[in-house]
Amino acid sequence: MEDEELTELKRRLEDQDQDPEQRVRVLNLGLHKALQTDGVALASVKSRLYLSGVLSHCVLLLSRAPRMPRGNWGAAATLAQLTSSCCVGVDPGRHSQAFHRLFLPSLMDGILSLASQLIRRAEGLSLFRKVMDSVGWLLRSHTRLTTQVLSSVHYEQIQMSEDVTVSLVCVQMWLQSCTASRDFQSELSDDSVLLLLNEAVGLLAVSSDSLVGGVSIRLVLFMANQQELRVQPLLLSFRGLDSLLDKDWRGRGFDPEVDQLIALIQSDTRRFPQACTERVRAACLIQAAWKSYQTRRRVKSLNRAVSTLQRRYRARRSRQQQQKEEQRWEEELKYQVCVRRQQARRKFHQKQRQLLQLLPPDQVQPYLQDCERRAAVVIQSFWRGFRERQRYNNNNNTLRHTHARQQAARTLQRAVRRLLQRRRAAMVPPTTSFWIGQNGLTDSRRAELKRQVEEHVSQHPSSRVSRQECERLHEEVQLLLLSELQRGGRQRREEQRVEALLAHTHTQLELLRDAPPLSVVTTTDADSFLSPSGPVAVRARDSHHAALQASRLPWWRTLKETAGGVDMFSPAHLQELEAELGGLFVGGWGGSEVDGLNLEIEDS
Repeated sequence: MEDEELTELKRRLEDQDQDPEQRVRVLNLGLHKALQTDGVALASVKSRLYLSGVLSHCVLLLSRAPRMPRGNWGAAATLAQLTSSCCVGVDPGRHSQAFHRLFLPSLMDGILSLASQLIRRAEGLSLFRKVMDSVGWLLRSHTRLTTQVLSSVHYEQIQMSEDVTVSLVCVQMWLQSCTASRDFQSELSDDSVLLLLNEAVGLLAVSSDSLVGGVSIRLVLFMANQQELRVQPLLLSFRGLDSLLDKDWRGRGFDPEVDQLIALIQSDTRRFPQACTERVRAACLIQAAWKSYQTRRRVKSLNRAVSTLQRRYRARRSRQQQQKEEQRWEEELKYQVCVRRQQARRKFHQKQRQLLQLLPPDQVQPYLQDCERRAAVVIQSFWRGFRERQRYNNNNNTLRHTHARQQAARTLQRAVRRLLQRRRAAMVPPTTSFWIGQNGLTDSRRAELKRQVEEHVSQHPSSRVSRQECERLHEEVQLLLLSELQRGGRQRREEQRVEALLAHTHTQLELLRDAPPLSVVTTTDADSFLSPSGPVAVRARDSHHAALQASRLPWWRTLKETAGGVDMFSPAHLQELEAELGGLFVGGWGGSEVDGLNLEIEDS
């Protein structure tokens, strides 16, 4: 791959308009073309892919693979395979530490996350095998990743799968990794070796498939033959494994391997007698507890019970790791909040210092004293508020207790009074009724009352009048109201005219008062004084200010009464005022009819 092609590939990946699906397609095409290089140039191409950041885009897209649509799982699996191929045999140069400590763990986590998603889909088993082959390539090239894979949360989810194909693929991957290189197992830690043995023995105890059992037995034998001093003592922890092999895995087509492994386990028991005795005692205790539990619960299937136990244990460990991760994120968030608060406080003090530098020197000390005073006021207000709340709570508790006691005393007194009242009423002798005769009205009495009512009605007729009479009275009232409004309208017009004349007079007086002396008067000053434009402008400004003030009033304050529909500032009336005031504009009232009555709306 040329430098131009690599630059073009990087530019297309950094294009923000492309969605993840298009980026995966572009990466698959670019990496496939790059891996077609032969000879020594292939390592150089892989190094340039890593140093240019193309492989970092692959890791980012693999981490987003669980959120991809259903139709793109094949493209994601191909991307994982191509990325792992690019990481085998790469020379990162001076970035070796970042490559092994940051890049490879992130890539492995993304591939395992993709594999854990594929096992949940029926059509993803073939793709799962393809992804696990990529994991095997990385493990054989970078043995340090073994611990990360065995302790990964995603790999635990893969182990909890009950599909035989998934278990077979995992065991085959480890067997191929061990047989591909002699240095693979020697570079593993004791914990990693124990985890591998636990997985193989667990599959022997849980699974009943011949392929899974044969591969697991071959894996244990190969590890024991390659690392005898490390693996054989660890086999002592699996007490009862020889009986399990002899009982469940004979007659499956790999009896020589079974016999060899049984012989190896029994030879380990003879070689370490003291440790064997202690382990036998511990194994007996565990077996006794397990058998009692099995008897109480009447478990019919040992495989199902062990599978359930392992699944729950792994799920619990997964939850614990998730809780630790959440706690770590929460602590990081708290730390970030504290840092940001400190930065904000620092910026505030810097800004305050800059503002102080802008003040004159004689105002700095009063400003600082004012700040101290305000701070003291705030502290005192908080302290007094806290003290008053405490006092209120104490008083409230005392008042509540006193109120409860008073309420209880009232309840007791009320009960005692009712008891005494009932006792007194029981002691009083019953009284006999003094009424003798028939109860209720008789017919003669009822006829007499009816006659009295009729006489009262005839003597006191109703005061209700007819509808025509009401309409006539209403018209009279309207006429009286209209005449009153007309009279009030004439009176207001006269008042308005007087006010206009007074305003004109005041304006002329102000102009005369502010006029310059005759010794310095020019022709321009005389023209402006003789022209009515000055008074008109002054009056217009006053009218404008009055109109602005009236617009701020509520609408009901702008309603005024008028006289019988006669507009006080009709064109004829305005012309009369202008002629009288010498062309001076006067704001006034405009009339409008509302509900048959003439009301005036203020314009200014």
